[in-house]
Amino acid sequence: MAPYFHSALHLIRALWTLVKSRGCAIIRPPRDGGIRYRGLTQEQIRSVHVLPLDYEIEYICRGNRVIIGPNVRKCLPNGTWTDLTQRSKCYFPDTTLRGPSPPPCKKKLYIGALFPMSGGWPGGQACLPSAQMALDLVNKRTDILPEYELELIHYDSMCDPGEATKLLYDLLYTEPIKMVLMPGCSSVSTLVAEAARMWNLIVLSYGSSSPALSNRQRFPTFFRTHPSATLHNPTRVQLFQKWKWTKIATIQQTTEVFTSTLDDLEARTKEAGIEISVRQSFLTDPAPAVKNLKRQDARIIVGLFYETEARKVFCEVYKEKLYGKKYVWFLIGWYADNWFKIKDPSINCTVEQMTEAVEGHVTTEIVMLNPETVRGASNLTSQEFLNQLMSKLGGKNPEETGGFQEAPLAYDAVWALALALNKTVGPLKAKGRRLEDFNYNNRDITAEIYRALNTSSFEGVSGHVVFDAQGSRMAWTLIEQLQGGSYKKIGYFDSTKGNLSWYGNDRWIGPGPPADQTVVIEEFRFLSQKLFVSVSVFAGLGILLGIVCLTFNIYNSNVRYIQNSQPYLNNMTAVGCMMALAAVFPLGLDGHHVHRKQFPVVCQFRLWLLGLGFSLAYGSMFTKIWWVHTVFTKKDDKKEKRKHLEPWKLYATVGVLLVIDVLSLMIWQIVDPLHVTVEKFVREAPKGDLDVLIQPLLEHCSSDKMNTWLGVVYGYKGLLLLLGIFLAYETKSISTEKINDHRAVGMAIYNVSVLCMITAPVTMILSSQQDASFAFASLAIVFSVYITLVVLFVPKMRRLITRGEWQSDTQETVKTQGSSTNNNDEEKSRQLERENKELQKIIQEKEERVSELRNQLNHSTPLLPPDGKISRNNCHTSRLQLLYK
Repeated sequence: MAPYFHSALHLIRALWTLVKSRGCAIIRPPRDGGIRYRGLTQEQIRSVHVLPLDYEIEYICRGNRVIIGPNVRKCLPNGTWTDLTQRSKCYFPDTTLRGPSPPPCKKKLYIGALFPMSGGWPGGQACLPSAQMALDLVNKRTDILPEYELELIHYDSMCDPGEATKLLYDLLYTEPIKMVLMPGCSSVSTLVAEAARMWNLIVLSYGSSSPALSNRQRFPTFFRTHPSATLHNPTRVQLFQKWKWTKIATIQQTTEVFTSTLDDLEARTKEAGIEISVRQSFLTDPAPAVKNLKRQDARIIVGLFYETEARKVFCEVYKEKLYGKKYVWFLIGWYADNWFKIKDPSINCTVEQMTEAVEGHVTTEIVMLNPETVRGASNLTSQEFLNQLMSKLGGKNPEETGGFQEAPLAYDAVWALALALNKTVGPLKAKGRRLEDFNYNNRDITAEIYRALNTSSFEGVSGHVVFDAQGSRMAWTLIEQLQGGSYKKIGYFDSTKGNLSWYGNDRWIGPGPPADQTVVIEEFRFLSQKLFVSVSVFAGLGILLGIVCLTFNIYNSNVRYIQNSQPYLNNMTAVGCMMALAAVFPLGLDGHHVHRKQFPVVCQFRLWLLGLGFSLAYGSMFTKIWWVHTVFTKKDDKKEKRKHLEPWKLYATVGVLLVIDVLSLMIWQIVDPLHVTVEKFVREAPKGDLDVLIQPLLEHCSSDKMNTWLGVVYGYKGLLLLLGIFLAYETKSISTEKINDHRAVGMAIYNVSVLCMITAPVTMILSSQQDASFAFASLAIVFSVYITLVVLFVPKMRRLITRGEWQSDTQETVKTQGSSTNNNDEEKSRQLERENKELQKIIQEKEERVSELRNQLNHSTPLLPPDGKISRNNCHTSRLQLLYK
């Protein structure tokens, strides 16, 4: 559009240059008077010799003199002035001959106006009569511009920028000079306002709502009594806040006025903390845009489009079911009241369907008629103005008369201009200027008019008239709602004061204003209390069983059979089992029992009880089986060295395993402590027609590098379990008195290892199912502990009870040895083998000694004397000793 405007302006300048080449010779002023050359400065008057065709000059006399003869002359096509045969002179009036002097003649001030009588918006049909009514009343007033008369020169712009360009040329280059331009239609006002600054003209529009016209840099001399389309936005934001909506959607027709309005709305909603989640636009077909709104769950929708497009939009709204108690539409309020009932061949929806789709929508409309009964600057109430306007229209139907709603704005525009001009008379007179001195090169008078308009404030028939810094009208906004097929007023909003007047008669299809989005209710998933109580009972019974076993083991620690089972290690096993069972209780605690702030403490209890319990219980059993394997699977010479069991080494082994666990857990908690994380699941729709979704949540104990830490712990524990299984298998056929329950220990290791290796990965997989995960983990702990306690301690109890071996230490020793001999043939056989080997060694030593003695006898002196007889006296003492040795 801008290149087109500039081309038009260049054309106007070229035509002006062409016209100046033809015209009439300039006429000099008469004596005691002067000539007003409209549009020319003093410098131009001195330099110009030819004035253009149709140019008018006006004779003016000084003081009280009056003009005799023609006071206005016009340049004719033949190069002469009108009435040249009559001379114009200035004389003092002769009151004695002529009687009383006539009233002074008012000077005319001209207003150039463009009223669209046809076209896209035929607003001139009602706005032109309204403006003429205002002019007639202003010209009759003696307190407003008493020396001047306002005259309206108007054309039909047809709401077409091209036609307006031609008419603008006629207004600018045809006498008389116009002081102000009054266009209608946003597109025409854009053209006129952008060009007017080159002629130092004020532009006052009565029917332009485009937000683009609020640009002071582009339109520095523009004012309008029709509020900007963005004035709807403060009202919309106020309603959003009233109904507690923070998320909206928009759909607009792709035109400048709606795009600018939507940009302003986006800025205002962002400032108010409201999000525009969906923004759709269309050129001719709104179907894809409406489908996208449905797909993205839009609930509060602002629609910006013309009336014809509104019917297309709501036909698609009906098809997509984007209406009803879950949705609210905000539309522009200047549609006809029955716009949705008008038959339109471009849509295929019935009137009933359209009526159903539009029910309940809210409109915002600029208040163009003062709702209060007050008399303003024109001394008319709004109702009196309407009556006079209806009379001037000759009884035409207002609904069929274009611009009827905007007529009060045109009326107040003329009054705003008249009051502003009246305000400039004094300041101009102080500077030695007058309004009639205005020409297109005079910036001082334009500046005074601008200041006067910018500070305008009066009560008009359209309400309180005041302009903002961008020259746009500040006005009230009417809020209506379609209820039962007709619009009902539900409130007003005063944007100047930010005051919302609410009637409280808004009506909704549902129980109240719908939510701006599907309400998502966060619901935490908690562990089944029946499952928790059941497992807790088993865990409690297991702890009691552990206490019984520990008490039994300590009480009978002096019994030989108990001593041979390494009771201190068994005590560690019992304590570890009880700690593991105690971990079941914090394992089942969640947000149902403790506050989220205390939940990390519960996480710590879980980790430490389970970790230390495992180290004590499994570590003590692993130590036993490891010692048995070390002693009885080595060579005989090493067995001999290790056959004496040193208990402190066993305890030290358990301590090392325990220290490793403590250090690893401490490092974990210092470097990457456990904290609460919340897992979100897929939203679920509850039963019934409720506009809500359930957002399931589940609390977990976790850390930033949880998988890494679990990998380290599971890897270390897993190696211990596998090694324990291997050692138990290797020592299954070994029997020893030093650790007489190693077979039971092996069986317990089998069960613990299998359960742990199955449970650990299963619980990781089922971590999102709180009941299944807890059941697997807790029952694995319970079963492991029960099996361990039963396998290790119940046989000892049974033996001591059935045989009474706790009666005395002597009997314990005898009975223990006897029972060991009778019940353990394999051990007896091994003992006999050891004794046999010892006897064989003794025999071998004796044989070596005998052989040595024989060798000595063979090399020594004969024992018999030469005669062969033995005499007692002949026996030497040393030889006797050698013999009996």
